[in-house]
Amino acid sequence: MKPAIIGLAALALTACAVDPVQPPQVASPGQYTAAPVEVPQLAPGADIPAAWWQLFGSPALDALVRRALEASPTLARARARLSQAQEELNARTGATQYPQVDARLAANRLDLQPQALGVQGLPVAFPFNLYLASVGVSYTFDFFGATRQELAALQAEVDQERYELEAARLALAGNVVTTAVREAALREQIASTEDMIALHARQVAIVERLEAIGTASRADLAAQRRDLAQARAGLPELRRQREQARHRLGVYVGEAPGTAQLPELRLAELKLPAPLPLALPSELARRRPDIRAAEALLQQAGARVGVATAHLYPQITLSATAGSLTSHAADLFGGGTGFYLLGASLAQPLFRGGELQARRRAAVAAYEQAGAAYQESVLKGFQEVADVLRALEADEVKLRERSEAAEQARRVSDIAAARLEAGGISTYAALDAQRRLHAAQLERTQAMADRHADSAALLQALGGGWWDAPR
Repeated sequence: MKPAIIGLAALALTACAVDPVQPPQVASPGQYTAAPVEVPQLAPGADIPAAWWQLFGSPALDALVRRALEASPTLARARARLSQAQEELNARTGATQYPQVDARLAANRLDLQPQALGVQGLPVAFPFNLYLASVGVSYTFDFFGATRQELAALQAEVDQERYELEAARLALAGNVVTTAVREAALREQIASTEDMIALHARQVAIVERLEAIGTASRADLAAQRRDLAQARAGLPELRRQREQARHRLGVYVGEAPGTAQLPELRLAELKLPAPLPLALPSELARRRPDIRAAEALLQQAGARVGVATAHLYPQITLSATAGSLTSHAADLFGGGTGFYLLGASLAQPLFRGGELQARRRAAVAAYEQAGAAYQESVLKGFQEVADVLRALEADEVKLRERSEAAEQARRVSDIAAARLEAGGISTYAALDAQRRLHAAQLERTQAMADRHADSAALLQALGGGWWDAPR
């Protein structure tokens, strides 16, 4: 018996010492982009607040995001998945960490013909009743770590669902902000387009009068009517995009598009976040919830390898049963009816046709797959931040140039209005200056919307500060 115990201990130590898989190594770059990014508002290393959308300084936007976070069915589904994973862990913990105690009460009617078995003169008259009451206790020892690894896998699943919930919250907040910015920009574009259409119509009317008196050609009139038609043709598309943006916002806040009561934000109410926090590359993998979820899946896959490895080794179970057995219900707990049973079992797989080894190899392959997915998540995270930084760099230049163009167009329009009042130019020329001003303002509005949306995209790509949110 002693050599057997020593052998089992040696096997246990061997199993615990085996480290069949190694986590992947993902190098953290020193910077997100190959060349420095020229965005003066960036603040490398600054912390991102949990309610990062408040950096835009709009109470209406803050209320809209919070409304979505409270009512979104997407988050309700993610919370339910987290609760399910936690309860499955609780159930398995209770089933494996403590001895199993079961009570049993049974009543049976037994009929037997002893003569058919060649037995004569039994002291019991058939048929008779048999009553049993017992309590059984059993416990399976986790010498080789199968239970411990299984619980670790379930805990990793809980962690993964928790990070998935945070990722869903982050994505929802980002979608609400960018969609609200887009809707506000479209509203302003619609207003500018309507003003431009009105100016086009007035220019057409002027050219029609000039063509009637012979000072303008029919080609000039056709060109003006063409410009008016083109301006009008763009208006339905802008209205469609704006309505669809409001439909999306309605779904984000958990309401039907036709009944959702939504605020009408204005771009002028939003301020550009300054400074704009920028997490260091070395911190990104710990701050993005999607990367943390991929890491949890990797840990789960590693634990599954441990489970498959432990199944190659023996399983030892101790059990005990105590109770009462009698043929009369009234004597069930009387003297002389008690019994007990103690037992121990050891099960060692000997031949399974290669099943257990194949399952372990499959678990190792799943771990390698999870490791590659984790590496991919980290690299995609760096890529998303790098892409948004370059977008912000382009936005900075575009907004500056289009703001300058709009300012110059305003000056031209003011000069034209003054010259028209003095009789120096025609009404047509003054209207043309106003139309160009509206076109420049339209481009500046789009540039401003892009700058706001990309600022939100950067905060989202960096993880959004979820780790500081109150729980």
